[in-house]
Amino acid sequence: MVDLLGFLADYEVLIYLVLAIGGMFSFRWLYRSWREWRVAVYGLEREFSLRRLGRSGLISFLIALFFCFEFSVATFVVPGLPADFFLATPTLDFISSPTGTLSAALMTQFANQPQSTPQPGASGCVPGRVELTFPEPGAEIKGAIELTGTVNIPNFGFYKYEVAPAGSDAWATIAAGREAVTDSSLGRWDTTALTPGDYQLRLVVIDNQGTSLPPCVVPVQVIPNQ
Repeated sequence: MVDLLGFLADYEVLIYLVLAIGGMFSFRWLYRSWREWRVAVYGLEREFSLRRLGRSGLISFLIALFFCFEFSVATFVVPGLPADFFLATPTLDFISSPTGTLSAALMTQFANQPQSTPQPGASGCVPGRVELTFPEPGAEIKGAIELTGTVNIPNFGFYKYEVAPAGSDAWATIAAGREAVTDSSLGRWDTTALTPGDYQLRLVVIDNQGTSLPPCVVPVQVIPNQ
């Protein structure tokens, strides 16, 4: 569906041009068939003319129908869709229920990252717009936790939350959501398999035009799950 809508939107002008050329020939055929049918005298001649009239009428109708379909999709449907509908986000699965866990490959990658001194506080958070209220900066966490916060901006598209070792840019998406949230649950994060140490947790919000706002980054410390 995404590929079809993208094709109809990207090649709108070319599709209109092809339909215009096809419509010109089909309507000309329809007009000539109608004239032949009107002047036909003999029964067999009128029968053949009527068949040609029916075929030309059907083709003209289909061209007109597809023209209306293309116009509706390009003018009303595609502009009304959120930008994330067309974004390639293979790590985000909005259909299934995210578990908040990371893949084995990412766990190995994190284990090989050197640990750095975490930043003292959160950065980029905007109260009432984009913020994480739990965990708090510097909090010690273990096991599976429920993240809470707010993602509420004009033209909201979707949000995702990610994690990386402290001082690293190796961000890995944990999960995502498509509904605006105000001081409530954003999703779960299972830290059980993470190597204890300092990490960065960030909340990223994308509007319906595909523009990412400055992320809210919160330093946390994962401790052994005992």
